[in-house]
Amino acid sequence: MKHRLLVSTGVAVTLAFTASLRGDDGQRLLTIDHYVKMTSTAPAMSGQVAQLYVRERVQAGTALRGAPVGDRIVLFVHGAGTPSEVSFDVPYQDYSWMAYLADAGFDVFGMDTTGYGRSSRPAEMNSPCNLAKDRQAGFVSASQPCSAAPQHALTTIASDWNDINDVVEYIKALRHASKVSLVAWSQGGPRAGGYTAQHPENVNKLVLLAPAYNRNTPAAPAKSPPDGVPFNTQSRDEFYANWDRQVGCPDQYDRAAAESVWSELLASDPIGATWGTGVRRAPAVPTWGWTPAAVGKTMAPTLLVAGAQDKQVNPERVRELFSDLGSTQKVFVDLACSSHNAAWERHHLLLFKASAEWLTSSTVNGAKNGVVKLGYPAATVSQ
Repeated sequence: MKHRLLVSTGVAVTLAFTASLRGDDGQRLLTIDHYVKMTSTAPAMSGQVAQLYVRERVQAGTALRGAPVGDRIVLFVHGAGTPSEVSFDVPYQDYSWMAYLADAGFDVFGMDTTGYGRSSRPAEMNSPCNLAKDRQAGFVSASQPCSAAPQHALTTIASDWNDINDVVEYIKALRHASKVSLVAWSQGGPRAGGYTAQHPENVNKLVLLAPAYNRNTPAAPAKSPPDGVPFNTQSRDEFYANWDRQVGCPDQYDRAAAESVWSELLASDPIGATWGTGVRRAPAVPTWGWTPAAVGKTMAPTLLVAGAQDKQVNPERVRELFSDLGSTQKVFVDLACSSHNAAWERHHLLLFKASAEWLTSSTVNGAKNGVVKLGYPAATVSQ
């Protein structure tokens, strides 16, 4: 059963139930909402007081008794389109990655960067006139066409790094910790990986699923804020079309699990849910800085996972990241019959188990380095 406690912003708080914990109650999983106040550095909100939504999944004994968690604190960082509470806490059967790790004894947090989910969103995202022209159909009246809107970034990778730092510092204060481990997906790769390159003192270990690595990423932007489409949308049809083109195995994903994800996406975006038949909105985030040089300085033990059927982030790009990483403790997992949405598919428990082992002992199937194949007829490890 989920229990949700609303937590005040910006300060550590003490949580308590009116009834004392007895017996197995200490292992009961809680869902705790945090709202972290900060001063935004996103171009569209620079200098404004904003808030970042952070969801925590944790065993009651840890949260309510203040049990020491040591190095067992995990922060999930989402990708380009889907906020963390949707990406990593799917309320369907055993598909919640956050709950899996919490059940394993980790104190687990998932954050939404500016412009996503329940975090503050730039006001420009409330008008479909700020979409690219070819994306306005169905949202804008033909009798009242939009005037030309400025086409520049509302948030950037740099403001995302600042958001992550605000949340990391909040968690460290809340749990009296010196470091956290980061788990990230897709565009979360440059977010979490770039942050780790800048703040190695704050990061214990990394787990990156389908990280969007590009050896040609510029070290810095040409201008600030960069030009480009302010934000984008995705409809249900587009959600499924993008997924279905990556299916290469029978029963690769459960349609009921996918429907749960889509329902949660709309719930996380009440405004987007009213546009047409319902869409999710996300800022278009210019990326820089996560270069081979930055990656080469990353020494945190790092687990990389690529789905064999991923057509959004080519597994070869993840292999390039594996090669460029400076860490001497690194494993590349080749996950069979899995797309970019591996955490929502049939082999999700293989992914979750690998991440738990890595966060516990920096191994996958006992390997501290090399390539591990999971989900194939005969799992193998190569150096």
